[in-house]
This record gives sequence, structure tokens and C-alpha cells, in this order.
Amino acid sequence: MRRLTSLLLCLCAFFSVSMAQIRVACVGNSITEGHGLSDPATEAYPGVLQRLLGDDYVVQNFGLSGYTMMREGDSPYMNASEPAKRRFQAALASNPDIVTIKLGTNDSKARNWDHFKDDFAPSFNAMVDSFQCLPSHPLIYICLPIPAAGENFSIRPEVVDNEICPLLKELAAKRGLPVIDLNTAMRPYLETLDDMIHPNRVGSALIAEEIARRLLVDRAESKFKK
Repeated sequence: MRRLTSLLLCLCAFFSVSMAQIRVACVGNSITEGHGLSDPATEAYPGVLQRLLGDDYVVQNFGLSGYTMMREGDSPYMNASEPAKRRFQAALASNPDIVTIKLGTNDSKARNWDHFKDDFAPSFNAMVDSFQCLPSHPLIYICLPIPAAGENFSIRPEVVDNEICPLLKELAAKRGLPVIDLNTAMRPYLETLDDMIHPNRVGSALIAEEIARRLLVDRAESKFKK
């Protein structure tokens, strides 16, 4: 009887774990938060991603408009001082199973990149370390920034494309992290960037579709389970 009870407890534990929802934390800037959208909660790509992935997942939006990967930048994501903007701490507290990091666009600004570019790699590694130390040991995806259709908000497309994206790929490779190349995926759809930087509803849906495709393929290949 004792052995049977132990077996039943093990089976219950197995099914409760296998049926648990997969927690996804979307880390990013205004493109993640949903700048310019009429309903960011549903129209920004994390909200669309939730609908695409379904009830097996819980997707949370930790985007923060105007913020940088670099801790030496003008608005460092990891060091946001205002309580309402401490999205990094909230993302860590969510103990996610999957993290998508889409930062770098605001780092391209002259006041950031031209003075502090050497801080990008240490900041990247510090962020990755923080998530990898969580009890959930999340799978971390590095999303390359989408291209800009032109210069606006002081964001420089050539720096994003020619310096930040290659550096992100290099850093991800060194850490063994998967990359989702949104820069290439969104290049044919620059018309969805109404202000040349931020995607409209159509563009946000395209981003979500690209991320969802990768997550679902990786789950099918058992790269992560719940």
C-alpha cells in the first residue's frame, strides 16, 4: 500500500508539472511595450503572442519605452529608478520559463552608442546572468532589433543594423543562446512602421508570429518542456 501511495503521488506530481502553464517574459523597449498602439495590452506583440501560443502559456509584457540594454545609457532598463518602471525586477520576479530579450534600438542613439558602446557586452551578460540564476532556469531568446525605416527619436538605423545586430549575434553565440532574427524578418515590412520606428498593429502581429513560430518549433523538438 505504501508503494502504491508513493506511485500515485509521483504520478500526480508529474501531471501537475506537465500541465503547468509555460511562463514567458517579454523584455524590451517601446516596440515591446506597444508605443503608438491604441490598445497595447492586446495589440503589442506580447499580447498577440499570447493569443498565438494559447492557454498553455502565460505571456507577460515587460517592455519599457525609451530604455537601453546598456547600464551606462541614458535610460538603462536594468537600473530604472522609478518604482513604476522597474520592469527588469518584475520580469525576474515572474520566474519565467522563457525570456525573450529585445533591446538595443535605443542604444543606437548618438548620446548612448558613441560614448558607451563598450558597456553593451557587459550589460548584456549581466542581464543574461540575472535570468539564468533564477530557480526556473529559463530558456533565453535574443531577439535582434527590428530595422528602422529611417532616423527618428534619435535612433540610427545604420547603427542598429551594422553594429548592434552583429554584436548581439556574437554575444548570443558566446553564451549559447538562441537568436530570433527579427531584423531580417521585418525588413520586407517597413511600411508597417508608421513613424519609421514603431510597428503598427500589422507589424506587431508579424513580430509575434515570428516569435511564436520559433517557440512552438523548439517546444516540438523538446528544447523546453513543462
